[in-house]
Amino acid sequence: MPLETIKPNLADPVLDDGDHERFSHIILEGFTPKKGDFIPVGTSVVESIVTGAPVTALCGKVWVPNRNPERYPLCPTCKDEAKKRGWDVPS
Repeated sequence: MPLETIKPNLADPVLDDGDHERFSHIILEGFTPKKGDFIPVGTSVVESIVTGAPVTALCGKVWVPNRNPERYPLCPTCKDEAKKRGWDVPS
């Protein structure tokens, strides 16, 4: 009896500019404890732009930044997460 191969039925991905997801995000690159030097916790934005390594926003979005964040509104989820941590968040 021959084996049957089951092939998943996957939709083609939609590749567009993603205008609906264009927000500026808050990236936690690291922190400085009360006593001690800066401790990096991830890829910096500049490093990401130069090397292509992705960054992770507070909201969980992972991507390589390539647009001017001043052109977009602040991500509401990043803003909420920053406020929960007691950070001053720009309007």
